[in-house]
Amino acid sequence: MSSPLDALGAAFYDVCHRRRDVRGEFTGAPVAEDVLRRVLSAAHAAPSVGMSQPWDFVLVRDPGTRGRFRDHVLAEREVFASELEGERAETFSRIKVEGILESTLGVVVTYDPGRGSPAVLGRHAIADAGLYSVCLAIQNLWLAATAEDLGVGWVSFYREPFLRELLGIPEAVRPVAWLCLGPVTHLEEVPDLERHGWRGRRPLEAVLHEERYTDAATRSTASAERSMSSEVVEKLETETRR
Repeated sequence: MSSPLDALGAAFYDVCHRRRDVRGEFTGAPVAEDVLRRVLSAAHAAPSVGMSQPWDFVLVRDPGTRGRFRDHVLAEREVFASELEGERAETFSRIKVEGILESTLGVVVTYDPGRGSPAVLGRHAIADAGLYSVCLAIQNLWLAATAEDLGVGWVSFYREPFLRELLGIPEAVRPVAWLCLGPVTHLEEVPDLERHGWRGRRPLEAVLHEERYTDAATRSTASAERSMSSEVVEKLETETRR
């Protein structure tokens, strides 16, 4: 028996589903300093392997720096576009991949694998656990920003060495994400890639496994067998009742 959600729980699920990867809806309006601190504090509160907190946040407001990064991103967009043909190329031509100049600021999130070393509790068997921790901080930031009615856009069309040099990031530190952040006119009901027909959302059932991993074909067959078994049982029960 399910229990009803309280207002706080309902608000959390609403934020999860309302969150969008924003590109073209930024207004460029200022973000209040206390709001920005709340969002960054939420990111900094994320769980991390061995309590290493291997992230740093670089706030980028300078128009010149953002302009240079945008030029690099657009060049990389053309590289990707050149690899596409036909319908994929036409669809991609309509998709905006960044809001670097339109947003209020950029938040670059980095990963320092040396944080907490040499003995990072919990990372000895899974080297990428620190990187996963950074991604949790990014998700916290994203959800907090959404709760504050701000938009966030993760820019991924860049080369790490370029961004490292642009912001003076040490060689041992990895730039994981450039996040465009700021007030927006609205958040789209449907994510951009779905709206433009690039790719549709998969249902939960397509990625859900019970006990062991099984491929889609196996799950489909098992589902059909369960359905068939149910039909057989129902038929036998019907005949028995006659």
